[in-house]
Amino acid sequence: MLLTIDIGNTSIAFGLYKGKELAAHFKMGTLKDRGVDEYTVFLRCLLSSKGIPTNKITDGIISCVVPPLLETMKEVCKECFGMIPLVVGDDVDAGIPILYDNPKEVGADRIVNAVAGYDKYHQSLIIIDFGTATTFDCVSSSGEYLGGAISPGISISAEALFQRTSKLPRVDIAQPPTAIGKNTVASMQSGLFYGYVSLVEGMVRRIKDEMQSSPLVIATGGQVELIAHETDVIKHVEPFLTLEGLRLIYKRTGR
Repeated sequence: MLLTIDIGNTSIAFGLYKGKELAAHFKMGTLKDRGVDEYTVFLRCLLSSKGIPTNKITDGIISCVVPPLLETMKEVCKECFGMIPLVVGDDVDAGIPILYDNPKEVGADRIVNAVAGYDKYHQSLIIIDFGTATTFDCVSSSGEYLGGAISPGISISAEALFQRTSKLPRVDIAQPPTAIGKNTVASMQSGLFYGYVSLVEGMVRRIKDEMQSSPLVIATGGQVELIAHETDVIKHVEPFLTLEGLRLIYKRTGR
């Protein structure tokens, strides 16, 4: 089995593949000060809960945007499975032209998403990933990674509003019944939720104008369900896009 690992700023996503089939998936919180032994115990417990013996996992691939955790997770793979995983960015050819000023600056997860999106849809794309940060990534009709945009995620925005104001409370991120709030909590929720929907719609409109094509808009990430149902610019939700991209990149290495 192939273990795919996406290390993000908020959570680490794991996917287990039997061929093309995603046989199991799970997440754990990202903690930079957690050691190899702790992650090993957590991972073994999660696998056990899925009824998957560690000796069934023979290969692995990692994308990581949290550098301090990369070596830790590589050691976890060695400890748990006796294998050294591939790492996206470590001279691993993702199989997609990257038209960025400095391709090494592009987050591994953004490239992985582009690979998976283009493999599935074979057309120009705008891929929105609602994570700790929200990223907008553009893929041409010929499968080139064009670049994109990065904005604060909705959770970061909510926390900043609480941390940087004296009287505003911490609120749950939820869709209020109206845009005009009748109390402080509802007003904050309106600004966060409807403001973020407007951010997405405005960015998509501007990007489409610059791409001068009719890209398909797809979305993924931990906050995707919150936003996607409120806007018609997002045509497809792909919850396992990053894991699938990792599988495809691993397959392209010929291993």
